[in-house]
Amino acid sequence: MFRKSKPFMICIALTTAVSLIAAGCSSSSSGGSAAPSGETKTVNMRLGHVFAANSVTDQASKKLAELVEQKTSGAVKISVFPASQIGGDEALGQNLSRGTLDMAFLNQGSLAGMDPLLDFSYLPYIAENNEQADKLFYGSGIIPTTIKETLKKHNIHALGFYELEFRGLTNSKHLVKTPADMKGLKLRVPGSRAIKGFFEAVESQAVSIPMPELYTSLQQGVVDGQDNGLIITYDNKLHETNKYITRLNHVYASGTMSISQKTWDSLTPEQQKALEEAAAETQQWQISENRKLIDSYVQKLKDENIEVIDLSPEEIAAFKDLGQSLWDKFADVYGANRMNKLREEIAALK
Repeated sequence: MFRKSKPFMICIALTTAVSLIAAGCSSSSSGGSAAPSGETKTVNMRLGHVFAANSVTDQASKKLAELVEQKTSGAVKISVFPASQIGGDEALGQNLSRGTLDMAFLNQGSLAGMDPLLDFSYLPYIAENNEQADKLFYGSGIIPTTIKETLKKHNIHALGFYELEFRGLTNSKHLVKTPADMKGLKLRVPGSRAIKGFFEAVESQAVSIPMPELYTSLQQGVVDGQDNGLIITYDNKLHETNKYITRLNHVYASGTMSISQKTWDSLTPEQQKALEEAAAETQQWQISENRKLIDSYVQKLKDENIEVIDLSPEEIAAFKDLGQSLWDKFADVYGANRMNKLREEIAALK
């Protein structure tokens, strides 16, 4: 029988001790898999968005992170990456779907390439004002239901919504007050069929350019202008080469606070509840703060010698009639039943 030497036995004992110490010191850096009994793992998440650092939506993303950390007693921590640091909306959506990114403040209207239903809410002139938008975009109606269900099909869980604002038009060529004024303008639009259809109907050339490339494209004259809200336009300095702004209000845009289904499923029920509560609080805060800023941003733009045009009701009507005349064109894309449901909800507001 082979007899083990004393040095050999000491070596085995040391190896076992080191292994036990290493096991006891291990921690989780992502996901929410169950921790050993009596031990709490820290879940570290990454959240990306396209909005400028310190913008109201960036502040909202940080508020969400703070609330989640508070509500989970530090068990879930979210690192925020603003200003397209980890990709534009298309890349953020794809990475959420793949499970390679944890969270994002998504502008789902830019993800029509993933699923055409994701820009259903971008049909021209759905809402006329904030009061209508609140009922159509943030309740239990066909728009939020469609967005949530469609994202779910692509392995993305929508925790809540945030406001982008009513969109307008900026350009470097001339004032726009009528549909005819838009003829021939080369305009950057998000990857939304509905918005593209609207601008093509007025004989503009609609071009899809990722948000991270937009400033340079405007600066170099690749496009004459762009479709966006005032806050996003100012915060991203897009007005520096576009001195004319028309508040078309053709689209009321909202986005989703989203989490990868893979990450969501890895969390405990208590952690999931904490994220839902934090998202609800963040949604309310962001929408309120965003609306407080609109008038001040109009003044900021005017102070920099930008011409900001508010159209008269008669001028808006010309754009609205044209925009809503396109709705039937999209019935095959969004579904006739869904379109009819939206019309019913709008009619009920009046």
